[in-house]
Amino acid sequence: MAEVRRVPMSEADPYLLFGLLGKQVIHPGGRKATEELLGLAALALGQQVLDIGCGVGTTAIAMAKRFMVAVTAADVSADMLDRAIANVESAGVRDRVSVEAADICALPYADGHFDRVVAEAVTMFVDRQRAAKELVRVCRPGGMVLATEFFWRQPPTEEAREIFLGQVCPGMQLDKLDGWVRIYKDAGLSAIEVRSGPFEMMTPRGFIQDEGFINAFACMFRGLSRVAYLRKMAWLMPRISRAVPYLGYILVGGLKPATS
Repeated sequence: MAEVRRVPMSEADPYLLFGLLGKQVIHPGGRKATEELLGLAALALGQQVLDIGCGVGTTAIAMAKRFMVAVTAADVSADMLDRAIANVESAGVRDRVSVEAADICALPYADGHFDRVVAEAVTMFVDRQRAAKELVRVCRPGGMVLATEFFWRQPPTEEAREIFLGQVCPGMQLDKLDGWVRIYKDAGLSAIEVRSGPFEMMTPRGFIQDEGFINAFACMFRGLSRVAYLRKMAWLMPRISRAVPYLGYILVGGLKPATS
């Protein structure tokens, strides 16, 4: 069974922080990347889908509501799982979305269990090769694995690299575009398709595009409502702004060969 974790605010990464503030879209590329992912996924009624690293459940809910698929939404963060459960309940899709704990590096599912496997901004926090192989393992032959990751759109300065990987997201592993493609190809995917674009999730324009004015301002209000949030935001935002010009998102989608 996956070890579910809670971390203090002082140790929260940007994903957890914005989840706690009520942000609904918490991955590089934002809603644009998710729409691209759904466009590649060819979801259909009756399919079984795994959304690993589901965060607050936004993509899982969208898949269930729009495509009538059955979704297993899984994460290792207790705070994210709490919010995903509440959001699934509020969206009225509890009959199609199950929320549970699972570790991307040791998925508790049988080989070939899912028709589609989705991972938005997850593998870059862990052993990437091991995680990619797990995603492919639990996908059925002929099914698809789709993942969204950060990547360096252009070579960062040493300062930007140290700030982002050493301070903002310690332990995260980034790569160039071809490096991410190689990881998923080596894990067993074929017919790989790639989409990419700038990282705008934490820019003012991107924040409003993803959340809409009402929730964007609600997140801002919550950020000002507690000293711990305010301190974290004041520390985070100047640092992440130094890395944004060099960052982008990559969406990798591929087939698990039917003969594997």
